[in-house]
Amino acid sequence: MEIDLQDDERLDYLLAEDLRIIQSPSVFSFSLDAVLLAKFTYVPIKQGSIVDLCSGNGVIPLFLSARTKAKITGVELQQRLADMANRSVDYNQLNEQITIVEGDVKTIPKDLGIEKHDVVTCNPPYFPAHEASNKNLKEHLAIARHELHLTLDEAVQSASQLLKQGGKAAFVHRPGRLLDIVTAMRANRLEPKRIRFVYPKEGKEANTLLIEGIKDGKPDLKILPPLYVYDEKGEYTEEVREMLYGEN
Repeated sequence: MEIDLQDDERLDYLLAEDLRIIQSPSVFSFSLDAVLLAKFTYVPIKQGSIVDLCSGNGVIPLFLSARTKAKITGVELQQRLADMANRSVDYNQLNEQITIVEGDVKTIPKDLGIEKHDVVTCNPPYFPAHEASNKNLKEHLAIARHELHLTLDEAVQSASQLLKQGGKAAFVHRPGRLLDIVTAMRANRLEPKRIRFVYPKEGKEANTLLIEGIKDGKPDLKILPPLYVYDEKGEYTEEVREMLYGEN
């Protein structure tokens, strides 16, 4: 199947899922965080509705499509990224399962339906807006990485509004924002239930946080075993290798 690539776009493999994705070094390329979130989050196997907020080039909907038959909607503010995502969905012939919506996370619950969805995933911007003043940072990347158009509180609020009672929301963020995200979740009826810290390798501080909450859930938080990205040889650990390449 032919595909129309623009500028510096390339077609990369998602090896474990046997899918392809459009990426661009100057516009958007997904990071390991997206892989970690897609593997961490609960998904219904057969049916239901999943919403992925801050979808970028659609990587999380693509990952999730290999794990579930549920309908998946990706929400992306930036037209260029939403277009990349749509073309990837087309290329993989997943249009019946995945819908990409160009829209604002803050207002999207009104469009997609309040309390209508089973699962929400979100890989929000990590960095405060003032850190985006670096003139070398391209606009697409600045918006994806910095809270220029969306704060953590706003992302959590939208996730809660989208979810049915008992629905699950999963986020990936930085460990330094743990208290912020827990506070925001509890303020929006999302009770944190599972947390996993991700470490570059043993002996290093955690640099990534995965957290999942249940809407109106009862307090009972599980701290999962640590996830190490690299082993002592500087190679991916077995767990990460399996996530990326489908290898055991």
